[in-house]
Order: sequence, then structure tokens, then C-alpha cells
Amino acid sequence: MFPVLAFLVGLPVLAAIAIVLIPKSRSELLLPVAFGLSLLPLAVAGYMVWTFDTAGGFQWVESIIWMERLRIGWTVGVDGISLFLVALTAFLFPISILASAKISDRLRGYLVSLFILETGVLGVFIALDLVLFFVFFEIVLIPMFFMIGIWGSSNRKYAAIKFFVYTAFGSAFLLASIIALAVNAGPVLQTVSFQWNDLAQVPMTSAAQTWLFFGFAIAFAIKVPLFPLHTWLPDAHTEAPTAGSVLLAGVLLKMGTYGFIRFNLTLFPEATVKYGKWLALVAVIGIVYAALVATVQPDIKRLVAYSSVSHLGFIVLGTFALTLSSVQGGLIQMVNHGLSTGALFLLIGMIYERTHTRKIADYGGLASTMPIFSGFFLLAVFASIGLPGLNGFIGEFMVLIGSWQTFPVLTVVAASGVVLSAIYVLWAYERVFTGPPGKANKDLEDLNSREIAILVPIAVLIVFLGVYPKPVLDRMENDVNAVISRIEQSTNYERPTFDLEGRLTVDVGVPEQGESPSGEGSE
Repeated sequence: MFPVLAFLVGLPVLAAIAIVLIPKSRSELLLPVAFGLSLLPLAVAGYMVWTFDTAGGFQWVESIIWMERLRIGWTVGVDGISLFLVALTAFLFPISILASAKISDRLRGYLVSLFILETGVLGVFIALDLVLFFVFFEIVLIPMFFMIGIWGSSNRKYAAIKFFVYTAFGSAFLLASIIALAVNAGPVLQTVSFQWNDLAQVPMTSAAQTWLFFGFAIAFAIKVPLFPLHTWLPDAHTEAPTAGSVLLAGVLLKMGTYGFIRFNLTLFPEATVKYGKWLALVAVIGIVYAALVATVQPDIKRLVAYSSVSHLGFIVLGTFALTLSSVQGGLIQMVNHGLSTGALFLLIGMIYERTHTRKIADYGGLASTMPIFSGFFLLAVFASIGLPGLNGFIGEFMVLIGSWQTFPVLTVVAASGVVLSAIYVLWAYERVFTGPPGKANKDLEDLNSREIAILVPIAVLIVFLGVYPKPVLDRMENDVNAVISRIEQSTNYERPTFDLEGRLTVDVGVPEQGESPSGEGSE
């Protein structure tokens, strides 16, 4: 069988090598060659989405054990949980390369960094060996550090170091937890193994689950990031180049939310049921806190950065609510957030190239001078706040309706984040686009053909997923259901369901004849 996933991950590496081999005398070829090569992983990802079996389970599985004694090797696969994160990654990288046309300083190194970053992110979403997962998880850190530190804005060094320190701190917990998990499973498996499938079958004591659950959770919470571990993100977003911000929001943050589902929920089901409510609480605090902070931001890029913290909180809330609707909603919201917030960062980058300012107070009246730009921006704004008919609505709606069944109070509080997001985003839009144009904005050129070409595919997906999300949800459903069913089988958790009359019930079976639903005999 053709190794589809090895080919997918290897393509960006080959692209990076090709970029290095382009002669200095032909530097004008760097960007077009990079863009052309970046379309190859997108084609493979498109093939995977098209041919994916909706019955679920891991597909295109490849397993080659390199170290038999430790069961470490190339074990990869894609299921409904990871499929669209792979597709989103492959989609955003060509767009990010097109958005980098204004980069002239060390362009070769910049493009190589992008391709290495793509390899790392794709590897994270397909790895089923925990050592392999950790290697890819760390590979991502290096090119993003350089992208922020070399090609970022004025305070780039501080932001890059802060990003590195935070994420490396989380990675230390992740590595220690992976080793402890494999050693703990050794007596049961009769060998040390880092294979996800092996470790998922090993029962653990409550104490072991607790320690390992939080070891993994700290690493993923920093990557998401969850409040109060979020402070590195606004600085990283603000200082990163446009492509760095797009990829950071679009796919890098999803490594944390994906990790919660792939590892915490499946490997530590008892600890998930016991402690998931506390992570849900932290997520809701982050939703409200980040929304309030975004409201007062004078820098529009920093405002969108805080909005990411708020929106990612919905995904974590849905994950630990442990209902089919909430987890599925969180998954599709990972994709939707990557599209809508990615579009906002692209648009902010385009206006920054023209004005060299991101201060909201410096703008005004852009709707009259840049109507095409303002139209795309308004579409991205509406998608971000969850306007029905656009992609942002379906994910947050499913999270809220699913989480209500598990955490009704937290869900009500989280819903206030939807209102707050409408306030801070629409208020920012009003100040930037309405009214008379300022002096600096009178002669601005509207979007050119390259910029429109960048935005159109995202706009199409924003509308398509808002109107018809069924193809995505169908490919996720069985695998999400399998994760929740596994938790039910391993613990005393029973997922809440709605009966035909819409009343909240718990499916505990049919009572015996003559017995009341409470288990007591009828009077």
C-alpha cells in the first residue's frame, strides 16, 4: 500500500530542500516555486478528505517499529478527529506563502522555516506513537521561534523568547508524562511501549491517571492557551509576521485542543470525568476574561489575538462537556476558527502594509476608500462572532447546546462571551471603517488581484461550512462517538441525552414492569 501519510509529511521537507537548492542568482523564483510546491500537500489532503470512509476508525495507517525493545517507531494514522486539522494545515500554508510576497529580507530562510513548520504540524496530527508525537510537537517550536524573532515587528525578540519559554516549559511536563505513562504500562504489556494503541488498552490506578492527566493537560493548556497561561499569545501574535499569525491561530493553537481529545480523553478517562469540570471552568473564565480585555485593546491585531483566547475557550468547554454535540462542535470550531481568525490576520496584515500602523485610532473611513477590503473584513467579522449562515455559528452553537446538558451554569456564562465578542469586534469595525476617512487613509489603494485571490478561497469555505457543514460532521461523528463511548465503558459516566419530548434525561435502560423509573416499586 502506498504510504500516503509519509508522503504527505515528506513533501514539505522536499520543498524546503528545493528552496535551498535554488541559486542565489534566481532568487525571483523562490516565492513562485514555494507556492507551487505547497499545493502538493493540499492535493494529498484533498484526496484524503474525498476518500475518507465515514464509518470512522484510523485510515492510511502506517507502522514501522524502529526500536523493538521500546516499541518506538513510525506509527501514524488519520481518523475523523484529525482529518480536517490535516486538511486545514495543508490549506493555510499556500495562503500564507502568497501572503508573504512583501517579505524580502532572508526570504529563503523564511520559506524553509514555513515548510519545516508545516512538516511539524502535520506530524502532530497524524502521530500514533507518543515519542513521534513529541518530536513533531517540538519541531514546530523551532521555525515559529525564528519566524517571530527574525521577521517579526519591533518587539519581536521579547515575544519570541516568551513564546519559547512558555511552550518549552509545557513540553517538559509532556515528555516526563509520556515516559511515566510508558513505564507504568510496562508490567501489563510485558514491555515498554510508546504506541498509542497499546497504551490506550492499559488500565491505570486513579492516582496514576490523575498525575498523568495533569502532566499532559499542562502542556496542552499552554499550547491552546488557557487562562492564566495565555499571556505569551497576544505578544506572539502582535509581533509575528502576517503568515506567522495566520498559522499560529489557524493550526498551532489547535495542537493543544487536539491533544486534549486524542490523549487526555482516551488515555485517562477516569481523570477526565473527575477533573474535566475544572478545565471547563477555567475555559469559561478565559472566554469572559479575554473578551473583556479584547474590548479595550487599542491595537487591532492584539484585539484579534485576545479573541482567539476567548474562542478557544469554547472548544475546551465542549471537549470536557463529553457529549457528542459538544465535542463534535469543538472539533468543527477548530477548523472554523482557523478560517475566520486566519482571514482577520491576513486582512490586518494587508492594511498594515499600506499604513504601517495597527492602532485603531489611526484608522477611520476605510469603507469609503477600500470597499472590497471592508467587505471581506465584515465577512470575517460576522464569521468570527457566529452569525447564522457563516461557519462560526455551527461550532459554537453545537458546543453550547451540548455543554448545556453537562454544565448548564457554565454554559450560560460562556454564552455571554458570544455577546461580548459581538461588542468588541463590531465596535472595532465601526471605528476602523465608518465615518470620514482620516488623512492617512484618503489615498489608500484597495485590494489587488493577489490579495483577493488569497481571501476568496477562505471566504468560500466560510460560507460553505456555514450553510452545509454536513460533510465535515459526518466524517467526525463516529470517531467522536467512539471516544465518548470509551469513557462510558471505562467509568461510571453516562452521557446525557434528550428524550422525544425534549426533556433532559440520562439513558439508564428501561425499568422493569411494575417498577417506577426511580427504581422503586409502584404504589
